[in-house]
Amino acid sequence: MKVGMLTSGGDCQSLNATMRGVAKTLYNEVKNVEIIGFRDGYKGLIYGQYQKMESSDFSGILTEGGTILGTSRQPFKEMRIPDENGLDKVKAMKDTYKKLKLDCLVILGGNGTHKTANLLSQEGLNVVTLPKTIDNDIWGTDITFGFQSACDMAAGVIDSIHTTASSHGRVFIVEVMGHKTGWLTLHAGIASGADVILLPEIPYDIDSICDALKNRAKQGKRFSILAVAEGAISKEDAKLSKKEYKEKVKNRPYPSVAYEIGKEIEEKTGQEVRVTVPGHMQRGGSPCPYDRVLSSRLGACAAQQIIKKEYGCMIGVRDNEIVPVPLEEVAGKLKLVEPGAAIIKEAKLMGISFGD
Repeated sequence: MKVGMLTSGGDCQSLNATMRGVAKTLYNEVKNVEIIGFRDGYKGLIYGQYQKMESSDFSGILTEGGTILGTSRQPFKEMRIPDENGLDKVKAMKDTYKKLKLDCLVILGGNGTHKTANLLSQEGLNVVTLPKTIDNDIWGTDITFGFQSACDMAAGVIDSIHTTASSHGRVFIVEVMGHKTGWLTLHAGIASGADVILLPEIPYDIDSICDALKNRAKQGKRFSILAVAEGAISKEDAKLSKKEYKEKVKNRPYPSVAYEIGKEIEEKTGQEVRVTVPGHMQRGGSPCPYDRVLSSRLGACAAQQIIKKEYGCMIGVRDNEIVPVPLEEVAGKLKLVEPGAAIIKEAKLMGISFGD
């Protein structure tokens, strides 16, 4: 058996642990297996940049963040566009697959990665995917690996901010990753006791935010914490067309939405505001124990699918069971936070404001 493997898109803490789960199961269950690792995501498949992996390559990486294969972003919308030398990328990937006589290609990635994986599956390649993203926004799975580790990191930053916010009596804004979905901000915000949580799915009213902060001040609270997703959007901006909003963001006189919100809060309330942006810290470091277990389970199930020759699927989590999900059901869909979800209602019952 000959299996190709690649990691694509933004990195996260549990990619290595997931690859290890696949590899260890294949080595344990199949007498003669060869694993080919493609370097830097789809780029390695396109340009034939790969290496033969040894079982030793998968030892000692359970707790190691990042990816031993390297990764890169290859936008799905550009996959059908020839490169600068006129190379047909889709044909090149198929040619590499056939040249190496692969039985299957294991792909670890997020939403864009799954679109391309589904394309390759439709083009006749045997594909099994694994759901990687700190955003937890892949359709068809209750949770993605990397999410909990990033949540722990983001929550840890907000935890640390509490003491300095309390000492100085300030309003602190922590900008959490998440352009289109707010799962990470929502969970990290609740876990760390944020007073205001702003998500892309729930457009905010700056006056509503300021009212929440003023009410806390009236109650004698010396400080307030806002957990703000980098894709948070005001009610006014949410009414703009996609093109109009992109143009506005392009010309925004602030580094990001968190700074814009901070300036508005200072002007409307007179309170002192500070902004913290942990950025790529949220993708880094060692995977948490939860992700190590999840990745191991997902990897083992992916290997089982390969052994059974059942392809064209993503290995996901549903009701705490590891199950294969048809790729065609996953590709192109985004799992959003529903504004009326139970978790939102429960957070509001505790007094958390969502700025709506």
